[in-house]
Amino acid sequence: MSARRAAYAAGHETFPAGALRAQFPALQRAGTFFFADNAAGAQVPQMVLDAVNRHLLDHNVQRGGRYPQSMAVDATVARSRASVAAFLNARRPEEIAFGMNATSFIRTISLAVGQTLDARNEIVVTDLDHAANVETWLALEKMGAKFVWWRMRPDGCLHTEDLKPLLSSRTRLVACTLTSNALGSIVDVRTAADLAHAAGAEIFLDSVHFGPHGPIDVQAFDCDYLVCSGYKIFAPHMGFMWGRYDLLMKLPTFREDFIPDEPPGKIEAGTFIYENVAGMDAAVNYLAGVGRNLAGMSGTPDPGSLREDTRYAMEAIQAYEQKLSLELARILRECGAEVYGIADDARVAERVPTFCFNLPGILPRAVTEAAARADIGIRDGHMYAPRLMRRLNLPVETGAVRISLVHYNTMAEIHRFGNVLADLSKRG
Repeated sequence: MSARRAAYAAGHETFPAGALRAQFPALQRAGTFFFADNAAGAQVPQMVLDAVNRHLLDHNVQRGGRYPQSMAVDATVARSRASVAAFLNARRPEEIAFGMNATSFIRTISLAVGQTLDARNEIVVTDLDHAANVETWLALEKMGAKFVWWRMRPDGCLHTEDLKPLLSSRTRLVACTLTSNALGSIVDVRTAADLAHAAGAEIFLDSVHFGPHGPIDVQAFDCDYLVCSGYKIFAPHMGFMWGRYDLLMKLPTFREDFIPDEPPGKIEAGTFIYENVAGMDAAVNYLAGVGRNLAGMSGTPDPGSLREDTRYAMEAIQAYEQKLSLELARILRECGAEVYGIADDARVAERVPTFCFNLPGILPRAVTEAAARADIGIRDGHMYAPRLMRRLNLPVETGAVRISLVHYNTMAEIHRFGNVLADLSKRG
């Protein structure tokens, strides 16, 4: 980490949340509304809206033609693939596939893996994950898959020392999250990858929830597959996937005869939404612009600087969001909330600013309804992780309250939320 980055991480600089908020039209149009349900989808900056509109206005046609508008779509897809590859630190753009959402990609890869099962037929799944990264793998039982559970500990985290004894010569793949979409806890995926590879297995990462919170680096993680959702990272509704090129080449996937049996085409079944892919490219460039501005650099991002610029932005966002997490944790403690997962301030670097909690004697629904009346959007329920709720001894039907912040949220918004909780606690 450079001296400037180290200074930022130490809190010696102020994150320009207010200035960045001005780039998000939805935040301006909503007035005092506090968007605190970002784990379900974040807002988009103006340049993303512009990219989507530009596509629909200027070249809303199918790619692969010989006329200018169609060739422009080809160029947009190629540019977007390269920018997402830079964002993930992929080795080559062809390792990036675009589609509808992360779940559909998990299903695509799980079906392909299911066709390759032999003596290695065990798949490791976790009870911390979003159901999308569990049920898709459990569905392979009919194809001969066996399942081993990597269990969360009471601190709301997956510990890699618990993974090691689960691995053997029968392990085909480890499927785990990078960050819990409910508890916000971050998994040590590099160590998990090292353990999986030492056993001759592969590792599949769900990075959907981590996407807006910190730098994703598939080479540093040494993972084999990774999925993400653009709409969590300030882009429109779409998903993308990365996989090691040599592994993707070997996987048996569905494709029409005229599609070459190679990535990315063999992973991208059918036509995806080109305007949303254009929006994803713009979202990466938005983050790159944040990084350049924070680094005091002039000019707009270019393809050669995208990786460095976005990494700088995500490191700065991570440092700022740790401050949000500390303040939110303080507010929750003062209101007597039971926080599920990491609650120790000394471990703030092990989480993102996503908190699941309950107030004593108050139903989760009552908390979210009170917040809504105060112009605050949060969520209650099982967070698409019913097994996790059962581990927490919570009824799946009611679950918990979740508040999830990103870099355009502020301390003042957290304090508004604290006032709602304090009022509820007094009445409860």
